[in-house]
Amino acid sequence: MKAIRIHTFGGPEALVYEEVPEPQLKAGEVLVKNHAAGVNPIDWKTCSGGGAAPFIGDLPFTPGWEFSGTVIACGADVSGFTSGDNVFGFVRFPSAAGCYAQEIAVPCDQISLLPAKCNLTESAGLSLAGLTAWQALFDKGQLLAKQKVLILAAAGGVGHLAVQLAKWKGATVIGTASQANQLFLTQLGCDQVIDYHQQHVSDAVQDVDLVIDGVGGQTAIEALACLKESGTMVTLPSVTKDEVIAAGEERGLTVLPLRVEPNAEQLQSLAQLNASKVLRLNVTTTYPIEQTADAFKDIASGHTQGKVILTV
Repeated sequence: MKAIRIHTFGGPEALVYEEVPEPQLKAGEVLVKNHAAGVNPIDWKTCSGGGAAPFIGDLPFTPGWEFSGTVIACGADVSGFTSGDNVFGFVRFPSAAGCYAQEIAVPCDQISLLPAKCNLTESAGLSLAGLTAWQALFDKGQLLAKQKVLILAAAGGVGHLAVQLAKWKGATVIGTASQANQLFLTQLGCDQVIDYHQQHVSDAVQDVDLVIDGVGGQTAIEALACLKESGTMVTLPSVTKDEVIAAGEERGLTVLPLRVEPNAEQLQSLAQLNASKVLRLNVTTTYPIEQTADAFKDIASGHTQGKVILTV
């Protein structure tokens, strides 16, 4: 079979589509014929030597942590799945998972069945961003109905799902985005959209219960002024989390970091919301797996609306 691999850390030019050994199925795993894989900032950052690179081990390395596909075999001790089932998942993070491949062996306790109404290609990009949004809003942020949430980078992969999930929860949702994304976010359910090119978010919003920070650094630090005294910020970028947490402590505010974790139960909830059209994934572009380098250049721009998907 074929997969994308890197033999040395570097830019998109380090990606090679080549023959690799077929995965060996172990107890508790299912073998999946891969249909598509989501492309995320953590993917290109890791391949360049940052991100999750310290957890990868020896090279060569096949990137990718989220996928959708069809079960073709089940290992021992697997229940709830059978050959022919369509599934999706976010697996093994931050260790290597190898989802940019034609076939993958994945832990059965980190995947979920896909309802028939879910699009198989789109579902490949739902799990990492969806779980990040879910865990930031509900596990860390403890968001409740009628509370007010501010989402920085609301048009991005995590952000646009967080907007929809917060609205589903019954919260008042405020998002930051460029002018080009204003209508997109309003249609998703944002009650207020702030153009960060035109005004400081702290001038436009005060007394929010929760900030979901998808930007980090100085932007996140400035957004602390939007929180009420009892509020919480959940900061997602790992590179700047320490400085954002320290700035929160100086102000007596709670700032919590988040490293997304696989969670099959939450995946099932996301799939059901997607099937019922409460939650939709906006796919910016799909690339064939042979063009992974182009997908990396796209996602590294930082200006994609929604998700980028590789078709396998």
